[in-house]
Amino acid sequence: MASSEKNYHVFLSFRGTDVRNNFLRDLYAALNQKGIYTFVDSEELRKGEQISPALMSAIEESRVAIIIFSEDYAFSRWCLKELAKIMECKARKELIVLPVFYKVEPREVRRAIKGYGRAMAKHESNSENDLKAVETWKKALFDAGNLSGWVCNDGDEAEVIQSIVRELPIRLERTPLDVAKYPVGIESLVEELKSLSLEELDGDDVLMIGIWGPGGIGKTTIAKAIYNAIQGQFRGVIFLERVRETSNKCDGLVELQRRLLSQTFSPKHVMVHSVSEGISLIKVRLYCKKVLLVLDDVDHPCQLDALAGGGNWFGKGSRIFVTSRDKHLFTTSRCEYCVYEVKPLKDDKALDLFICHAFPNSHKVEIRNDLIDRAVHYAGGLPLALEVLGSFLCGRNEPAWKSELDKLSNKSNENIDRILKISFYGLEKNERDIFLDIACFFKGKSIEYITEVLDGCDFATTIGIEILMERSLIRNEYGTLQMHDLVELMGNGSNRGHSSGLAHTKREKFES
Repeated sequence: MASSEKNYHVFLSFRGTDVRNNFLRDLYAALNQKGIYTFVDSEELRKGEQISPALMSAIEESRVAIIIFSEDYAFSRWCLKELAKIMECKARKELIVLPVFYKVEPREVRRAIKGYGRAMAKHESNSENDLKAVETWKKALFDAGNLSGWVCNDGDEAEVIQSIVRELPIRLERTPLDVAKYPVGIESLVEELKSLSLEELDGDDVLMIGIWGPGGIGKTTIAKAIYNAIQGQFRGVIFLERVRETSNKCDGLVELQRRLLSQTFSPKHVMVHSVSEGISLIKVRLYCKKVLLVLDDVDHPCQLDALAGGGNWFGKGSRIFVTSRDKHLFTTSRCEYCVYEVKPLKDDKALDLFICHAFPNSHKVEIRNDLIDRAVHYAGGLPLALEVLGSFLCGRNEPAWKSELDKLSNKSNENIDRILKISFYGLEKNERDIFLDIACFFKGKSIEYITEVLDGCDFATTIGIEILMERSLIRNEYGTLQMHDLVELMGNGSNRGHSSGLAHTKREKFES
């Protein structure tokens, strides 16, 4: 089971008198047998009509909530308060919610009719109830009743339980993507995209959304954040990074197709021998499956043709996000895209992000406000520039700030490259040579491998890599070293006359 900071895999919400000694008992036993850590309350936690703090915490500390809507569920004020808390956590994107409709129909829950209608009428007529709370319960029932789940009638219990046991590991294995060290300004952008992407989510439409903007503006960060925010609504989820870079390699498109298929089906290693075969497999396997697919850094229509050639490739309600610097890509594609333009950060958000990197842990050196404002101005609202410049100036005194910012003001090119270069030229020779070798030869390689090769060339590799990470020039991704492609391009351009070809020679000997 995937690890999580949450204390429980599953929280079970139910009306004890309806299901505790039958369906709930068998479901809990099946989940426990599969190693799924499940919270089931004991009767002593239910004191009167108030939800105890322990139960509130248990909901917040769970990754999935299964709500068993039984005949008398809505008659309990306690259950409705618990339901409201669950749906509140879901709205904050902190909880996956899966309903089980036990001997009731989803429309009874959704529309508050039959037994659920009588229950809500009773609550409305009870003078002890706050009418605002009753409206909150109604909305929670409506929202939960609209979710995809299981309908369990007489004789279906064993089959439904086995279906839940099969589905949960898939949901629990979905580890959220790391978005950013300081996700300043991301939440509001994600809410805009979420509103757009969830429009008629349960309908028949397959929506394809292009996330467009220049390099360094945060398209990948936003794509990861929206992926985390809505992945719980889909049967299959796929995030393909570095599409442009991978597709330029030998059989790169085939490799991307393999990765796409392996993230949605078992076995995890799908055999694909050609692009045309991959297209056929994607169509056959995904045409009836509701999926979330993110294609990050696309720069050519052939990549879209091979990975997401049309809405009819995917099941009803699927969402396809594509990030690109080329807006024309979305008009030349065979698919119709809704294009979302990512704009530079506004002044207040840009300042917040810069301060996070320039003064981490609230440790602020005495720097004049006008110098801080100059630095933010030079970055032009680009998150990558704010991160690199802030990391470069971090820990330096005021004269150093002024000196470096004066250098920037003397550059004629008003683009991110000047900021990246000032960070590069501020490195010592050891770190500069290590950076250039990573940019030219070792991007994507394991840290262990890079360290062994460069140590053999008499570099102080461990401290060098640490310094480069502190300057935001490289990053550790699952034990490999990666860098933004603009940083890589700057490194390759700065490599003219670079004398550290020793690392390249050492690598060839190491691999032979």
